[in-house]
Amino acid sequence: MYFVIVAGLMLVFPLLSIAIELGAGHASLGMPLIGKWYVFWAVGLRLLLAGVRQILQPRYTAETILGIRGDDVLLLVRELGFGNLAIGVVGTLSLLLPGWLTPAALVGGIFYGLAGINHALQPHRNAKENVAMVSDLFAAAVLLAFCGWAALHP
Repeated sequence: MYFVIVAGLMLVFPLLSIAIELGAGHASLGMPLIGKWYVFWAVGLRLLLAGVRQILQPRYTAETILGIRGDDVLLLVRELGFGNLAIGVVGTLSLLLPGWLTPAALVGGIFYGLAGINHALQPHRNAKENVAMVSDLFAAAVLLAFCGWAALHP
């Protein structure tokens, strides 16, 4: 189920949203449209959902994704959940508050980039951590590319 959720929020739903908006004739294909929907789905809803799960079920992230056993790590995973929830709220609200789009993309891009690098540095990754690593690095690339475009087109 983890793989399906990550694929949906990081690739399928953003692409579907872009296609629907293009099909409706409300926008043209370009970085503003890509940024809008990628921030909403990948930064907003993915991190919002991850944050809620990490707050309510920190053991899942600790054991299933990171492969860390024991109760001592649960407090730290819950703290990660608070951060993910906060970033996710900003990303989600960027759909209603367009001025939040670029800041949400920047924060999300930095977060995903550092998280992806951190996963890559782990010598014994499981399949779920590999998915997290690849999706995090992909998200960072898309989000930071959008930020670069936004900086050049204020």
